[in-house]
Amino acid sequence: MNVGQMQLQRRLVDYKNSPMTEGILDSQYLQLLELQDESNPNLVVEVASLFFTDVEQLRNDLCRELNQQNVDFQRVDVHVDRLEGQSCRKSMTLIDNIVAPRFKDACIAFRHFCNTCQETNIPVYLRCLEHMRQEFLLVKSNIDFLIKTYITVSTIQSSIF
Repeated sequence: MNVGQMQLQRRLVDYKNSPMTEGILDSQYLQLLELQDESNPNLVVEVASLFFTDVEQLRNDLCRELNQQNVDFQRVDVHVDRLEGQSCRKSMTLIDNIVAPRFKDACIAFRHFCNTCQETNIPVYLRCLEHMRQEFLLVKSNIDFLIKTYITVSTIQSSIF
């Protein structure tokens, strides 16, 4: 391995570790990257896309529910349960390999607010939802960047060998 390859390899490691040290993602996303190989070259992109689509849909459902004239807080609770599940559950599916601690914490904070505050305080619900959206966008941008970097470095490495 020449100096340029070693530098690329080091940059990839730095990019992979950065979101973990910032609490944006946890180590499970590294495990997901390791599952991708020549037999399944689009695995990470597919899993990330499913995660993004599911979370965006759940967040949109929650936002739509909170913007109703008469908010059904039981439905809000169901949407929060589903959204929280997308960010922190540990089942056997690949989609659950994307665990985002800060996003999970935002979901938990929203849940706590739902459990302790008056149902009529819609503006605060919407602010909590906006915080969840910001944390989600941070996760999404980091994963998108990591995927692009990983693909670029992998392509360069395979063309060199």
